[in-house]
Amino acid sequence: MKLLRVLVLIALPLYCLAGSGCPFLEEVVNKAISPEVSVSEYQNFLQDFSDYDKKEALADVKQCFLNQSNETLHNYAEMMQIMYSSVWCALS
Repeated sequence: MKLLRVLVLIALPLYCLAGSGCPFLEEVVNKAISPEVSVSEYQNFLQDFSDYDKKEALADVKQCFLNQSNETLHNYAEMMQIMYSSVWCALS
């Protein structure tokens, strides 16, 4: 059982670095903070992961980011990059 845990801990960073999930999360965040992406585009991008009730919540989230200044959006993007980097360091 310990060997299985070790193998999983070794494989997890490789799994994320191979682009099997982590890049999608980054794309979701990037589309959320991008002022060029409209509310409807964001909802359509995530339509496979949400039902009708959640579409309004997605619209609220996107609208919240659209109401922010470019400086705030830039700072948020930097914060996310720091968080991604710290996760990679913790998993490596």
